[in-house]
Amino acid sequence: MLVLGPAFASLWCGIRRTAIVGLTALGLCAALSYHHHTLGRKQNTLTLMTMTGVAAASVFASADRQRRERLLADVRSIAEVAQRVLLRPVPRRVGPMHIAVGYTSATAEARIGGDLYEVTLTPSGVRVIVGDVQGKGLEAVETAADVLGAFREAAYDEPDLTGVATRIEAALRRRLSAQRSEGPVDESAGEKFVTAVLAEFGEGETVTLLNYGHPAPFILRGGGDGAFAEPEDVAPPFGLSDLVDAHPRPYTIKFAPADQMLLYTDGVIEARDGAGGFYPLAERAHLLAAADPERALADLRADVLRHVGGRIADDAAMLLIRRR
Repeated sequence: MLVLGPAFASLWCGIRRTAIVGLTALGLCAALSYHHHTLGRKQNTLTLMTMTGVAAASVFASADRQRRERLLADVRSIAEVAQRVLLRPVPRRVGPMHIAVGYTSATAEARIGGDLYEVTLTPSGVRVIVGDVQGKGLEAVETAADVLGAFREAAYDEPDLTGVATRIEAALRRRLSAQRSEGPVDESAGEKFVTAVLAEFGEGETVTLLNYGHPAPFILRGGGDGAFAEPEDVAPPFGLSDLVDAHPRPYTIKFAPADQMLLYTDGVIEARDGAGGFYPLAERAHLLAAADPERALADLRADVLRHVGGRIADDAAMLLIRRR
């Protein structure tokens, strides 16, 4: 039984404490042997040798565990830096808007994935993008970084959302071309795409939207009524514009003070419960009634997790915007 001490110590303790536990166990084993007059016997000698081996192995195991923990800490630190670069913290107030952000990654221990968002104050007003990259993993993160980089640059330069979308499409095309030239041709490379919604909040009580195959934003009026801001026509996502001749057209809706707009990715509305039912966003919109936007979004996120009963199956990003 004494071998359990150093074995379990290697799981939680440092090298020094593991060595102390091992020496203590070895000392107790020798003391018990002396008490029972078994010192020097073959069986007792084998027991002491076993104790010594277990103690030494526990010390080495503890050292290896600490090395791996330091390596994991370094990797997490790098990941947090990458997160701040890719998904920069969004200020709570941008121009006349109150903003709250929520992001839940489907990958265990990950904080970023293929979903993306950005809020930028420009001469044309507050411009926003929320999108979802097809696929998962590092490749999806790299594609999201390219889309966000193009948006951040174009949002300041382009006079309208159509120009911003054109720049994003060009950046995505360059990335797909680079992927084909860097290695073997991937049959799915031509099918990679990014769904996104672009929004522009100007000085008036309206918002202009441009939807590229993304779930429609949900508008919650100050009086409590809610509806999805569906686009007038169906448009393909970024990266699939060659499939159709028509391009999406901007559409404008009313967005008065006290109104709220929830932009989200499909990880929210496609979250399933145990019976396979999708998350009923329109029915749960009353959860956004909290005075603090961050609290309102936290309530909605918690409700999504309760709906699925644990971890979600896809990345889920939510951006709640209120006009002050």
